[in-house]
Amino acid sequence: MTILSVDECRELHEKHAPSRAAYELVWTHCEIVWQVAEGLLDRCGAELDRELVRAGCLLHDIGVYRLYDSTGRLDHANYLRHGILGHDLLAEEGLPEYVCRFCSCHTGVGLTKDDIERQRLPLPPADYLAETAEERLVMYADKFHSKTTPPRFLTPDSYAAYVARFGPDKTRAFEELRARFGDPDLDGLVTAYGHAVL
Repeated sequence: MTILSVDECRELHEKHAPSRAAYELVWTHCEIVWQVAEGLLDRCGAELDRELVRAGCLLHDIGVYRLYDSTGRLDHANYLRHGILGHDLLAEEGLPEYVCRFCSCHTGVGLTKDDIERQRLPLPPADYLAETAEERLVMYADKFHSKTTPPRFLTPDSYAAYVARFGPDKTRAFEELRARFGDPDLDGLVTAYGHAVL
């Protein structure tokens, strides 16, 4: 199994980012997600493929670039599509399915075909669920940093309160991830990046 290096992941971001500002926002977020995941791996992830988790973290949001228009504005109305757009982008780059899935299977705590149909979400009806431990860790680590303006960190309790509005099944899914991987230590990242904590 060949896993992309940090430099190869960065080069893909640089190739597809429509602007320096978009690159800085998305790449920085992906780096932070990797640092969150790395801390969790150090505590409980001995059996996980560390290099695959790193590549998944660094590439999971690359589809966001396809949501920028020619004026540099982000299409917020279709933001939910960034996962499948990233999956397609990586597939077009020739990357294997097990890497592409980090894009399409990290949204929220997983989207089901029923979620998509019931909520009329702008996605092809299918299950977009993390299946491997590596996919679950990337999805989980992503919950603790947001690319909002300005970017911010979320504590586990903040994310738990947020996800509760989507129903008890989503709350239960998040709590299962939290029990499996533990709470991340965000203090050093908050200091390093200077983003607020929600």
